[in-house]
Amino acid sequence: MPTVDQIINRYVEAEGGRAAWQKLTSRETTGAIEVPSMSLSGTVEIHEKAPDRMLGVVTINGASFRQAFDGTVGWTDDPQDGLRELAGPELAETRRDADFFHPLNLRKLYTKLTVTGKVKIGERDAWVVEGALPEGGEPDKMYFDAQTGLTLRVISQHHGPDGVTMYQEDFEDYREVDGVKLPFTVHQKNGDTEMTITLSEVHHNVDVDDALFAKPAAQ
Repeated sequence: MPTVDQIINRYVEAEGGRAAWQKLTSRETTGAIEVPSMSLSGTVEIHEKAPDRMLGVVTINGASFRQAFDGTVGWTDDPQDGLRELAGPELAETRRDADFFHPLNLRKLYTKLTVTGKVKIGERDAWVVEGALPEGGEPDKMYFDAQTGLTLRVISQHHGPDGVTMYQEDFEDYREVDGVKLPFTVHQKNGDTEMTITLSEVHHNVDVDDALFAKPAAQ
């Protein structure tokens, strides 16, 4: 069984290597989202800026769902719960998601990383690494392809207004963009809801105004 350091170092190299990632300052991503069980489809926009700013916008049937982190404050805005500022585990999860250099910072994002074994995901062998969270709770489980080193799956807990759900992401169709590898297809399971995000365009090192990530004023 490989060590945590061997798996993580190989993962960083598989994703393009530290030097390639450190050349990037921002990312603009667009794509489509499908929710088959509800016969819904829509669009996805993700705006990211190093080191830790992120805004994700999902638009389905004219309704907009936004989640953001501005480096300090995390917030969401959606038709059901309105504009909310995040706190506790929900804020911690959003802060981790907003880390622009996430592949390089796994050792900083988790208090302990442990290799727990090897499993099959489809036809692929994957090493399982559990990451203990600073805020406690169930650890994140990360599944790294034993052959390529890339992430195949991540299982984590997601906190929200309605409680805690198990959240699974499966990553496919890795493509190289400006020296780093990114998954262009992401299958997500959040509780009983399944959806697929398919990216169409990714642009790096574009100008992104910090104001984009700021929590809007209450209406």
